[in-house]
Amino acid sequence: MPEPRDARDTVLEVAVAHERDVPGAAEGGADRVRLATPAGLSPEPALVSAVCRESDLPVHVVLRLDDSWTTTGGELARLVGLAADYAACGAAGFSFGFLDADLEVDTAVCTHLAERLPDGLPWTFSRAFDATLDPRRSWRRVLGLPGLAGVHSSGSPQGMTVGYDDLLAAAADPAVARLLVAGGGLLAEHVPWLLRAGVRQLALDTQVRPGASYRSYVDAGHVRSWRRLLG
Repeated sequence: MPEPRDARDTVLEVAVAHERDVPGAAEGGADRVRLATPAGLSPEPALVSAVCRESDLPVHVVLRLDDSWTTTGGELARLVGLAADYAACGAAGFSFGFLDADLEVDTAVCTHLAERLPDGLPWTFSRAFDATLDPRRSWRRVLGLPGLAGVHSSGSPQGMTVGYDDLLAAAADPAVARLLVAGGGLLAEHVPWLLRAGVRQLALDTQVRPGASYRSYVDAGHVRSWRRLLG
């Protein structure tokens, strides 16, 4: 069993969908929260404001208007406006990711949006990354995107139960490990090996909800159990 790294150099991200999720995330030891609707879409600004008022945790808000990984010019303009609204509500960063018709990372669209984020706020590439056809090529494409602070991936569109080995292999590249936000079916048994590989960011979603359901709020005890795994 590999030795866990110092918990102080890791970031534990918890997905939230409501301001009532935030106390559990904060009390349990989360380092930041990622806010989206349960369907994974952009929330209303009023919800962003309510979530940001609940604690001092950095809030990253999802920028996505429909259930595809592409976007139109009109939607892109709306996302730029939403980013400004979210920042005014207290958002500390964003999460988004777009692909082209060939299921390649759409660097033009992502760059356009990244360069228009207010105050140069950081952003993470979403799980859209796992829908690309060639992860190696996709990593090369995302590494040069401006302001990028992380890439959400489980190694497979089916989640980490399928993609874990490929994800761990990708993390052998220090540039990948530095940006990787490992999530999407993350299991406790994965954590020590990811930390040993140099992965610094871990993302949780339904694992920290009683019954693993969005019908229940984030539970502090569940979050705390994951925080303890980090050492």
